[in-house]
Amino acid sequence: MENKAKKYLLYAFNLILGIIIISPILYGLSVSLMSSDEIFSYPPRFIPAHINFDNYKQVIETVPIFRFIFNSLFVSLAVTIGQIITSCLAAYAFSYFEFRGKNMLFILCLSTLMIPSESTIIANYLTIAKLGWSDTYAGLIVPFLVSAMGIFLIRQYYLTVPKELKEASTLDGCSNWRYFIKVLLPISKPVISSLGVYTFLNTWNQYMWPLLVTNAPEKRTVQIGISMLQFAETQNIGLVFAGVIMIILPSIVIFIIGQKQLVQGITSGAVKG
Repeated sequence: MENKAKKYLLYAFNLILGIIIISPILYGLSVSLMSSDEIFSYPPRFIPAHINFDNYKQVIETVPIFRFIFNSLFVSLAVTIGQIITSCLAAYAFSYFEFRGKNMLFILCLSTLMIPSESTIIANYLTIAKLGWSDTYAGLIVPFLVSAMGIFLIRQYYLTVPKELKEASTLDGCSNWRYFIKVLLPISKPVISSLGVYTFLNTWNQYMWPLLVTNAPEKRTVQIGISMLQFAETQNIGLVFAGVIMIILPSIVIFIIGQKQLVQGITSGAVKG
C-alpha cells in the first residue's frame, strides 16, 4: 500500500512538473488565439473568450512563413543526414580499423568540442563568402556536415557491439562494407535516431549562423524570419506568438516522435568506453 502511495505521488509530481514546463507554450498558444483587446485586458486573461485565428492569417500575409519553415526543414534534414553518414563512417573506422595515429587523431577530433563556435564563426563566414555560398543552402548546410560529438556518440555504441560478431561475419566472407551496411547499421538504430533527433533540433534552432550568411528573405530560416514580425508590427503580441507557435510545432513533433530513441541512444554507449 505504501509503495502504491509513493507511486501515485510520483505520478502527481511528474504531472505538475510537466504542466509547469509546458505552461509557457500553452500560454503562447492561448495568446495567439486572442484578439488585441483580450491580450491587453485587465485582469489578464489566460484563456481566450473566443477562438480567433486572425493572428495566424496576419502572419501568413505579413511574412513568407511557409518559406521559412521549408528552408529550416530542408537545411535541418540535410545536416541531419550528413552528420549521420559522416559520424557512422568515422566511428566505424575508429572502432574497427587499426592504423598509425588512430588514438591521437581521435583525441584531436574530440578536442574540437572544447572550441567555442563563436571563435570560429568569422573564419567560417570568410570561407563561405570566398566560395560564393552566401545566401545559398550550401552555406547553411556544408559547415555542419561533420560533428565530433556524433562521432564520439556512435563510436561509444560501436564499442559495445561484441567483436565476435565482426569475426563471425568475416569468416562467412562478409566484407567490411557489407558488415557495416547489413549488420552494424541495423543494430545501431537507437543511437542513430538519437543523433538524428539531437542534430535536427539543434539545426532547427540555429540563429547566429543563418543570420550571418543569409540576406535574401527567400533563404532565411524560421529563427531569423520570425524576428521580422517584431519589426512589422511591434504592438501586436498575438501576431508574434502566432508565428512562434507555427515555427515550434515541427520541432515539438520531432521531439515527441524521437524522445524514446533520444534517451536510449544517449545511454547506449555508457556501458563500455
